[in-house]
Amino acid sequence: MTDMYFTEEHNLFRESLKDFLQKEVVPHIDKWEETGQIERFIWKKFGDMGFFGIAYPEEYGGMNLDFFYTVILLEELQKINSGGFAAAIWAHAYLAMTHLNAEGDTRIKSEYLAPSIAGDKIGCLCITEPFGGSDVAGMRTTAVKEGDHYIINGSKTFITNGVYSDYLVVAAKTAPELGGKGMSIFLLDRDMPGINATKLDKLGWRASDTGEISFDNVKVPAENLMGEENAGFGYIMQHFASERLIMGINAHARAEYAIEYALGYMKERTAFGVTIDKFQALRHKLAERTAEVEMSKAFNYTVAHRLGNGEYVVKEATMSKLTATKIADEVIYDCLQMLGGYGYMEEYPLARMLRDSRLGPIGGGTSEILREIIAKMVIDKKTYKPKTEEISKK
Repeated sequence: MTDMYFTEEHNLFRESLKDFLQKEVVPHIDKWEETGQIERFIWKKFGDMGFFGIAYPEEYGGMNLDFFYTVILLEELQKINSGGFAAAIWAHAYLAMTHLNAEGDTRIKSEYLAPSIAGDKIGCLCITEPFGGSDVAGMRTTAVKEGDHYIINGSKTFITNGVYSDYLVVAAKTAPELGGKGMSIFLLDRDMPGINATKLDKLGWRASDTGEISFDNVKVPAENLMGEENAGFGYIMQHFASERLIMGINAHARAEYAIEYALGYMKERTAFGVTIDKFQALRHKLAERTAEVEMSKAFNYTVAHRLGNGEYVVKEATMSKLTATKIADEVIYDCLQMLGGYGYMEEYPLARMLRDSRLGPIGGGTSEILREIIAKMVIDKKTYKPKTEEISKK
């Protein structure tokens, strides 16, 4: 199956990335998990290796490679057992930077996207609010135009890289009376007066800094509006397909890693005179879980192929996140069980992986919300169109 999507160049990239992660990242993971802060040097090393520029234009320092290079980056990040580190990296590269590239003008791309690709600037995307996680259209943060500036007030929460990032991509209502149709996207520098961030204490993803951010009369230059005023909701929806697929890919990769680890353990652990991989109850459970992961991965690769070809795969990406994150949680739960008491010990990887995986069905749209979105498409025959198509019809 992999030969359908991965060339020899892809495979060489994967091996190079694996080597980099083992040498440069893994030795520091436990420290970052404990402190909740990823040291800046590793961001620069990622930039120097070109990993942040995989999907971005060459004129800003990127490599403009096909989507399966991104798939490889996501998969390998899940196999070093730190969901928090992985989240910090992909939230920068595929949430914040996606908006810079899609809606930023030439100045913004030169001053923010290029340094982001180089690893000199770190970004975060600020959409979710304390009063309505999945209700994007109901956000309360406002941006009021005053002369050549906007004044932003409000708050965001559960923001990955929300404390230590250098810039923030922020969604705010510029015309609250229009509801979701009155939303815009802004670029804010971390040091702008009125921005305050508080680090949140989480169950998992402990290496990443997740923040609650308040905006108190933050004065933002009008030139930091990204894209059209009041078109922000469409921009956000446009990028949800890739975000959900990313989380689906993350899920099948960590589930695959959990199975690999559990099988390795079972081949060495003995009970009643034989290794436990000989017990039928355990063998059949792992066989079933492996089948589920393989099916999830095959589906995700198909959707990734279509996304890479420019298709708007919002339905399929939503299905990917819904099903893959559920499968990953169940797989990791069962793999931890295979280790018995050792699975519950922090020195073994499954305990951390279980905590980290639990965020999958919550972040980026809860499973409950995703089921309703899918129901609207499947039962009510609702269609979603890309923002570019909407603009072309105006």
